[in-house]
Amino acid sequence: MTKPISAARTQLLALAAQRILVLDGAMGTMIQQLQLDEAAFRGERFKDFHRDLRGNNDLLILTQPQAIEDIHAQYLRAGADIVATNTFSSTSIAQADYDMSDLAYEMSRDGARLARNAAAKVEAEDGKPRFVAGAIGPTNRTASISPDVANPGYRAVTFDDLRIAYSEQINGLLDGGADILLLETIFDTLNAKAALYAIAEIADARGIDVPVMISGTITDKSGRLLSGQMPEAFWNSVRHARPITIGFNCALGAKDLRAHIADISRVADTLVCAYPNAGLPNEFGQYDESPEYMAGLVGEFAEAGLVNIVGGCCGTTPAHIKAIAEAVAPHKPRVIPTIEPRLRLSGLEPFELTKDIPFVNVGERTNVTGSAKFRKLITAGDYAAALQVARDQVENDAP
Repeated sequence: MTKPISAARTQLLALAAQRILVLDGAMGTMIQQLQLDEAAFRGERFKDFHRDLRGNNDLLILTQPQAIEDIHAQYLRAGADIVATNTFSSTSIAQADYDMSDLAYEMSRDGARLARNAAAKVEAEDGKPRFVAGAIGPTNRTASISPDVANPGYRAVTFDDLRIAYSEQINGLLDGGADILLLETIFDTLNAKAALYAIAEIADARGIDVPVMISGTITDKSGRLLSGQMPEAFWNSVRHARPITIGFNCALGAKDLRAHIADISRVADTLVCAYPNAGLPNEFGQYDESPEYMAGLVGEFAEAGLVNIVGGCCGTTPAHIKAIAEAVAPHKPRVIPTIEPRLRLSGLEPFELTKDIPFVNVGERTNVTGSAKFRKLITAGDYAAALQVARDQVENDAP
């Protein structure tokens, strides 16, 4: 069944064709400035809770809702077209650290409602359309990497664990009025694919079109996600979801992020979104880049034709967003390239099958239906030996 295209998708794409749009800045930075104590995090509802709750920023949706709504409004008045909900950790998996897994849906739903309230209020003030992006963080687990160096086959979470947790959050965000779903700070593409699977399931069940923004994070100057993928390989892994935007946020400042934004801008046939940190953290964990300095760097992204949506991550404030909005305003949005259809695969490195490649050695020895030896290794749970089979295939030039 063909789902009707959402009004949010149509409106957002129309605006993005006219100008570079602006995403908001760091919710965590603004919450830190409030200097809330343990009692403020607990509120009346959780005053007798058995765990310390200070630092659980998502809980403030329930205990300090006006403060969160006010932060959203500050960013919108600073020039943000899109405001992200304060739900980065509103999954049962992430909230398990505070014994609050049962609140994940409520946090997600009410977090979207607060952002929706702020958007409606500021829209009424200036008449400009605003969008609410339901923020979905990566959780504190990774599906691709073992947390136990002595047991590389071990995983602390399964794909289905993630899918179920994300489904609960997604339903909450949609019920609360989110226009868009923002998968952000992705360090493990398999986690993101679990979220994308959950989104597809829910969209089909509801018969609705859900625009999705996808934003990875480059963890260091190697230019890779934590799970090892290069930017183009990351895009190849998620492009099947037809996201409304692809890009990167967090980890690096704008200066170090630029090359990776350029890489994704070259290969992606959708909008590109970049929202870097205000530089790298100093020895005290603070971010030093001023609004003016950061706006100059992000403004160059726009001048070079690399971006369609920009914003800020860690260390950014409404002052940063205002400066960034002013810096990109004179520049035209990036032109989405026409990409020739080809076979494009995604391991840690991207692979593109072109006419210049006469023969491709496919690693069939890592197929349980094609290799009895490999099937026996997997059945026996001998993942270390199975991994060596895969390594041998790569060393023999299998993509």
